[in-house]
Amino acid sequence: MSLSVLSVASEAVPLVKTGGLADVAGALPAALSAQDVAVTTFIPGYRPVMEKLGKLRSVHKWDALLGKPARLLAGKLGEHKLLVLDAPDYFARDGGPYADASGRDWDDNWHRFAAFARAAADLAGGAVKGRRYDLVHAHDWQSGLLPAYLRFAPVAGSKPVPSIMTIHNMAFQGYYPASIFARLGLPGAAWSVDGVESYAGVGFLKAGMQSASAITTVSPTYAGEIRAPDFGMGLEGIVLARSNRVHGILNGIDPAEWNPANDPHLAQTYGPGQLAKRKRNKRALEAEFGLACDNGPLFVVVSRLTWQKGMDVLLEVLDHLVGIGGRLALLGSGDKAIEQQLHAAAARHPGRIGIRIGYDEALSHQLQGGGDAILVPSRFEPCGLTQLYGLAYGCVPIVSRTGGLADSVIDANPAAIRAGVATGVQMNTVDYQGLAMALSRAVDLFAQPEQWKRLQKNGMTADFSWSASGAAYAALYRQLIKEQA
Repeated sequence: MSLSVLSVASEAVPLVKTGGLADVAGALPAALSAQDVAVTTFIPGYRPVMEKLGKLRSVHKWDALLGKPARLLAGKLGEHKLLVLDAPDYFARDGGPYADASGRDWDDNWHRFAAFARAAADLAGGAVKGRRYDLVHAHDWQSGLLPAYLRFAPVAGSKPVPSIMTIHNMAFQGYYPASIFARLGLPGAAWSVDGVESYAGVGFLKAGMQSASAITTVSPTYAGEIRAPDFGMGLEGIVLARSNRVHGILNGIDPAEWNPANDPHLAQTYGPGQLAKRKRNKRALEAEFGLACDNGPLFVVVSRLTWQKGMDVLLEVLDHLVGIGGRLALLGSGDKAIEQQLHAAAARHPGRIGIRIGYDEALSHQLQGGGDAILVPSRFEPCGLTQLYGLAYGCVPIVSRTGGLADSVIDANPAAIRAGVATGVQMNTVDYQGLAMALSRAVDLFAQPEQWKRLQKNGMTADFSWSASGAAYAALYRQLIKEQA
């Protein structure tokens, strides 16, 4: 049975990206097309998005979408259908999708993304002529009110539509004061623990989790972790109460974008049987970061520089990393204090540590293609894509045992090595001892060239495409539609 699904996300590659959500939203249409599911992606019309897309066809108009005028524009995202909410009062501004140029969140984010969710609910309810969907798929807190609107304020006369709420990171919940409730266009019945109320305020993600037909997370392990307070972050009660509706589906990666055999960003392309060719990429990376050229391991990092990502612990072990013969090339941005300390470490170890603050898509590919090992010491990681890219590129992941990192990297312990299945190094604790020990293990493995090549080949030949994940989503879609019938 062919299905029509509306995927509602605040970002999607290649139009706008701040994190992994954009990669997932951009990859889902192609992944599901093979499962006979036609996905239409719906995103906000931020100024850069409108500039990239150019002229689009207007298919609907709101005189007052939660108080502001808006239009619905139709276009294409690659080969797939795209809808854009053109609402200049909400989205036509300089800065990022969620914050201004200084990094300060927009004061009206609650209003902007409530309007976005309301527009999506109108779409799902058939208010836009010629637009009908079998299911709606909401992503993260920015789309969290969508299931609540479908439940408490559906389009008059509309047929109920099942919905999925996908949590890409429980740390970002969209929590706002109770005073905004009166402006959301929801009935009084929605103001309850069973609705949008959360700790005496309005919780966007909580609203979606409470009202959606099903909840998904981006890895099986994370689906289990969020049942506990350390990872559930105040919403673990909903996860436990709705545990039979919580599913963990590991993200995939797009082999069209991330494939070392034909990556235009690399100095030298290669495959799993051509690992010697990676040396040219390593030398290019050393030159790019001003690192000394030697045959020791080159560790790389591509990350937000935050506590969640374990970057404070990385700072603590940098002297150890250099002391055991390693070098580091890092690309990222985030906490200003961490950025400053990284620069200080680079000054302390010239030619051994190279730092690039910011984000550069081409350089991130080059780091995967030239680095020997990629460090992902996250305290929690719902899925993580960086380690998947590392596996695909033969850049051996060194990860913490949490979330999608635990689900996708097989630790090089003696049993896994004997079985020939190891793909990386896991650490049990995100602290100095845990990361230092993992680095030392990696250096020891690197000193055994045949064993290191086996780790690389195992990762490169593993299937982390969207095929399995797409099939899992399609199966869940059909199950929910059958239940709704």
